[in-house]
Amino acid sequence: MAVKEVSPARTADAAASVCVSAARATQELTLKRGEFDLAVHLGLIAAEPAAGGARPRIRRQEVDRLRALPGFPESLRGQVRTAGTAEGATLLGVSPARFTGLARIGCVSPVAFYLNRYRAVVWLYLVDELLAFAAREPDLLAGKSPVGMRTMLDAGTDWRARNWRSRRIDRLLLRAEDPWARASLHASALDPVQLAEVVEDPYERAYLARMRPDSAFGRPGSVSGREAMARLMSADDPDEILWRRVNLTLELEQARVLRTAPRPGYDPVFRPSPNRPALDVRARSGSGLSAPEAVTRRTGRVARRSGARPGPGLGLLVRIGLRRPGSRER
Repeated sequence: MAVKEVSPARTADAAASVCVSAARATQELTLKRGEFDLAVHLGLIAAEPAAGGARPRIRRQEVDRLRALPGFPESLRGQVRTAGTAEGATLLGVSPARFTGLARIGCVSPVAFYLNRYRAVVWLYLVDELLAFAAREPDLLAGKSPVGMRTMLDAGTDWRARNWRSRRIDRLLLRAEDPWARASLHASALDPVQLAEVVEDPYERAYLARMRPDSAFGRPGSVSGREAMARLMSADDPDEILWRRVNLTLELEQARVLRTAPRPGYDPVFRPSPNRPALDVRARSGSGLSAPEAVTRRTGRVARRSGARPGPGLGLLVRIGLRRPGSRER
């Protein structure tokens, strides 16, 4: 019997495509679990997408690449080193109260959090970012606090949760290519009332919930941790809420052109109907029609029923639910 020879190149490609579990990668990279999750979240470790809330898997080639970097493992661990308020204040040479004030007005932004034994949120900051801030703004670390800083703190300003949300969503947006997945990330920062005002269709809201990417980082397993995550995920500042509503509206316009949200009778795993052509959001038809008009022409269906959903011509405030169709300013 003839033995089929396998080329070395094919063998190398097969070895590179082998994935290891997150636990195995964490051990081989000499990281703690929290450090590993943060490294994946920051994009320092390339991970394969995982479904159903499972931890991501890492290609063997990626693990070998990281182990071959100069200064490993200290170089990798240094990039994900975090500090709480007390340690951060010591690094900057200020009091914990001064450090907390700087964090509340957004001079330094948290990258992670955990719950202490009293179920209180403890914010964590990247050490590299703290040291860079100290080198960039030495005047804010010594002497009396600036008037603007004192005014903001006296008014109750606290942007720590807002900045954490922004960082988290922005990192996930970098990895999300599907318009529905991108829209779901903006939707995740809105409470149910705000979301229903922007997305009136319950099938679309259900689809946004299904399409929301699982974060590789910041997914507490305890009930209290999940409750804390849910509270921190909801935007509570008027400017932030408006920003998310506007971005959700814009992403939805592109997502609806690509495919509609599933209705009863569609694939139960929420995949697009095989009979409906998927169009490039940026594509234009040969006759110069816009993408929504092209969908109507190609499918032979009416793209939008009269009065079902406000269109681009009715203005952005109508589309994000802040003004009723037909209303006019006086």
